[in-house]
Amino acid sequence: MSDKRDTRDGSATHESAGDEPVQIPINGELDLHTFLPRETARVIDAYIDACLERDIRTVRIIHGKGTGALRETVHAHLRKHPCVESFRLGDETSGGWGATLARLKKV
Repeated sequence: MSDKRDTRDGSATHESAGDEPVQIPINGELDLHTFLPRETARVIDAYIDACLERDIRTVRIIHGKGTGALRETVHAHLRKHPCVESFRLGDETSGGWGATLARLKKV
């Protein structure tokens, strides 16, 4: 079971089943390399919620280049997420096709 808690330093703690908690800074950049593929949707949801609470409206999600499977999983999830206004692959300065930039709706 996965759990997210905010901490005083502006980061969130994400606990994975059987793993130690991972500190995630809430700064508009989410690196998925430390998470299992099955955790992707929960981690993205928790991170988007935390960003919206801090009025961060652009999120850079780093999924890596690899085979593209994780990128497709991320894009499929963002397509149906109610708080995502739009998303696109990063440009050369923001990770290229190894990262996705998501614009969040104002709530």
